[in-house]
Amino acid sequence: MTLDTGTTAWLLASTALVMLMTPGVGFFYGGLVRRKNFISMVALSFIAFALVSIQWVLIGYSLAFGQDIGGFIGNLDHLGLEGIGMAAGEGGYPELLFVAFQLVFAGITIAIVTSGFAERVKLSAFILFALLWTTLVYDPLAHWVWGGGWAAQFGALDFAGGTVVHISSGFAALAVALVIGKRAGFGQYSMEPHNIPMTLLGAALLWFGWFGFNAGSALAADGLAANALLVTNTSAAAGALAWLAASWYRGKPSSLGMISGAIAGLVAITPAAGFVGVIPSIVIGAIGGLICYAAMLFRLKKGLDESLDAWAVHGMGGLWGAVATGIFATAAIGGYSGLLEGNIGQFTANVVGALSALVYAFVVTLVLAYVIDRAIGLRVSEDEEYVGLDISQHGERA
Repeated sequence: MTLDTGTTAWLLASTALVMLMTPGVGFFYGGLVRRKNFISMVALSFIAFALVSIQWVLIGYSLAFGQDIGGFIGNLDHLGLEGIGMAAGEGGYPELLFVAFQLVFAGITIAIVTSGFAERVKLSAFILFALLWTTLVYDPLAHWVWGGGWAAQFGALDFAGGTVVHISSGFAALAVALVIGKRAGFGQYSMEPHNIPMTLLGAALLWFGWFGFNAGSALAADGLAANALLVTNTSAAAGALAWLAASWYRGKPSSLGMISGAIAGLVAITPAAGFVGVIPSIVIGAIGGLICYAAMLFRLKKGLDESLDAWAVHGMGGLWGAVATGIFATAAIGGYSGLLEGNIGQFTANVVGALSALVYAFVVTLVLAYVIDRAIGLRVSEDEEYVGLDISQHGERA
């Protein structure tokens, strides 16, 4: 196969764009916590990316994209990237580049999960959790949907990670928060974000990087990539405005709410970006913003300390996006018809795939977090939490 330099260049750029999203998550979360934990939240994202970078080339890629074993996991033929080279494959780009592109997806997924650990996790416990979670949760899910596993065989669609990345990380963050417990003083005194401009900057990096996330998933520099890029931006804008309007109706139109709505719109369009047009993307983004806003209000009402809202935004936004893909997919764009075009089978496949991923990610994370907590302890001591993780875990001040 002849190397397609245009496609290769676009995938190289997309890989770099998606990598930028992982520190973007760190800055987004870092602005939302108290100042004494800012370095900790940013560092967790960088550490997550470094850990996954090694895990992925050693074993992760093979588990996710190796030869199928029972529809659940890949084999170990590509252990240490055995057999992966620089020659152009069927898509016109080197498989090594595809490895790198998928690596950055795995990296941001575990970074999103850090929401459930905010301001109370022991660094050693997080490192162990990140390696095990990526191997036991992310890699199988990636294989189910993208590596030829049972979900792909069943017909579930996920263009760029609504199920693999967002449902898995959002519901994993909820499971972690339930196991690790509430922060000391949660609900008794204010724990307001210490730096909203930093969160806005992190969101800007995420919005920017998402063009590589979704448009890059076309795996070509073509019209489908152009469509994915445009609907991604459109859905983000719709989500931002919907959340802004809802929060304004209830009180003040906060910048934090607005940008959270944009992230919700980005999450919701992710599984659908290669299957829907511009007008459906407005609907998907707007409804996604409202659903995620309602989920956040529900979390607050129930007193759940998953306070950076990975569950509300990524988990519930990803679930809506998967369902919406089954509703709005149009054969004229991605070759698949959804419910609105009379294909109830596609809708059913997407719902089953999304719910299966939700249950798997939540249950396995719950068990994994519980085992690690009993073995070495997930959270820092009360004194270390009081001082802050920046000092107690890193010996640094912001």
